[in-house]
Amino acid sequence: MQEERLPLGVAARLSRYLQILTQTKKSGKRTISSQILSEYSNVNPTQIRRDLSAFGKFGKRGVGYNVDYLIGRIKEILHTSGQHNLALMGSGNLGAAIASSRIFADHGFNIAALFDTDPAKVGQRVGNLLVRPLSEVGETVREKKIIVGVLAVPPAAAQAAADLLIDAGVKIIFNYSEALVDAPPGVAVHSMSPAGELLYALYFYLT
Repeated sequence: MQEERLPLGVAARLSRYLQILTQTKKSGKRTISSQILSEYSNVNPTQIRRDLSAFGKFGKRGVGYNVDYLIGRIKEILHTSGQHNLALMGSGNLGAAIASSRIFADHGFNIAALFDTDPAKVGQRVGNLLVRPLSEVGETVREKKIIVGVLAVPPAAAQAAADLLIDAGVKIIFNYSEALVDAPPGVAVHSMSPAGELLYALYFYLT
């Protein structure tokens, strides 16, 4: 019997809690309260306790939640335990910044390959990654069992880059460009727009 999917709201909140817990662990703290989670997530503490209690008893009154344990349980709930390989498209300023940071590694994602169209960049290294030509996307995705593609390319190049990843079998596209990317059924596209996030925050600040 197929496991029932989490409601989108619950999945989104759990993902946010996981991000906060990961940073909390990096700071050296071993426990966290629902109040602190609330302050960083902008989710009501009562809602946080309700979300977590739906999957078991995690915290102790007056002590809070064990950070390591809660990270592990939320990863299990979200089916994100273990390491997942991703392909990064674009080695420009944004791509290089992503490749050189731990933004994905901290959450169990390994940047397994970096691609670019610029012949001057192909063959160069960005951090520990060798920049590959687009002609190697299909073979590399299959060889390294890559399931996620990250678009760090100009808007005009986003659709073509996404198409290469989709043709190679990638099922999740994380889009940092401002372009609207089309994908067939069965392929999820998630867009990250700093301007959109800022407009969202500004709306709640001004109203």
